[in-house]
Amino acid sequence: MVRLACIPWFLWLLIDQNDRTSAALLLGALGATDWVDGWIARRFDQVSDIGKVLDPTADRLLLVTALLAILADGSIPIWFGVTVLVREALVGLGAIVLAGFGARRLDVTWWGKTGTFALLWSVPCFLAGESTISAAQAFTAGAWIFGLPGLAISWYAAWGYVPAARVALREGRASAD
Repeated sequence: MVRLACIPWFLWLLIDQNDRTSAALLLGALGATDWVDGWIARRFDQVSDIGKVLDPTADRLLLVTALLAILADGSIPIWFGVTVLVREALVGLGAIVLAGFGARRLDVTWWGKTGTFALLWSVPCFLAGESTISAAQAFTAGAWIFGLPGLAISWYAAWGYVPAARVALREGRASAD
């Protein structure tokens, strides 16, 4: 919920205040909290059905919102941002279509989590690389170091959901009968 509530703050910093440095730091912190809250939930056996839905939804909303804003800002290569957005749109639309056809919910895979983690670090690094921060070049390098593998892993994960979606659809329809 905190990550969702911080999205307007991020947009205000980037768009209204034109403060790429603070926006990048906030976005990086929000990306780190994704890993932290997942670790805490697993470590203390606090995994819940609502968390399994809310966490990836928050991740997707944060990533898509940040990408759209950073694309408009010009701080990320267009091809990179669009490739991530297309993947996110396909996965999100696929989940909605599957739910509409009665499929059981798909859990996020390790590959999906890993790709999202890398992208949630890459995107703020692209922004920091275009900011006034003193280590801007290092952040640009980090953006590519996290971004290219994250992009490849996230697309790999997306294709991995296709066979799982078929099974989920079959099982969802079978349990409805």
